Amino acid sequence: MNGCAAFASGLNVALGLVYPEACQVCGEERATPAAGFVGPRCRSQVKFIQPPFCTLCGLPFEGEMTTAFECANCRGEDLHFCSARSAAAARGPVLEAIHRYKYQRALWFEPFLAGLLIRRAEPELRREQWDWIVPVPLHPVKLREREFNQAERLALRLGEAAGIPVHAHLLKRSLPTRTQTLLSRAERTANVRNAFELRTARRLRGRRIVLLDDVFTTGATTNACAKVLRKAGAGEVCVWTVARGL
Repeated sequence: MNGCAAFASGLNVALGLVYPEACQVCGEERATPAAGFVGPRCRSQVKFIQPPFCTLCGLPFEGEMTTAFECANCRGEDLHFCSARSAAAARGPVLEAIHRYKYQRALWFEPFLAGLLIRRAEPELRREQWDWIVPVPLHPVKLREREFNQAERLALRLGEAAGIPVHAHLLKRSLPTRTQTLLSRAERTANVRNAFELRTARRLRGRRIVLLDDVFTTGATTNACAKVLRKAGAGEVCVWTVARGL
């Protein structure tokens, strides 16, 4: 058993002693620590992202579509990633688990969220050769407040499952930005402009990189990160997130 697996096993035992084995979303059905304290009924409400969707940002399209297409949001945009994909829609139990995981330090939801990500991303990533998984970084002030970077923890889970090294400290967030939640698309882009940089000056020499975050909404944050990676010589950057804002 490696360090990550051993930690997860120990955490499950500790949580099982502290919390009753009840779903922490609805509080009405049984759910174990290994399941991230999310019960079967709440899991059944997860809406996985299925084709057809935009070939660039992964936005799902409601209706019949037999050919590849780009959504209106992507047309004319200066995108630095080759594709963005998400496991599930950011709603219901998924959205609640993400919010409590990030803002209330509800780490017991991590197996649930990581499981969704791995279920969708691992088969896709194994079809091609990717060199590194790089999590979107937090600014040091935000990291001190939150005490952990959710993107980094999820990246480590996916990296272990997919057999891809995680380069957790390649990028740094050099500017403290406003929360993106209430901003428009244009405001989000402006908010994260020049907010990211490499920790050390280096050439990435064609590395194929998976950029990892928890939620994809407009793509402003991941696109800003991808721009830095491509400028440093990354050959290709794709984006994976647990959830997709619709």
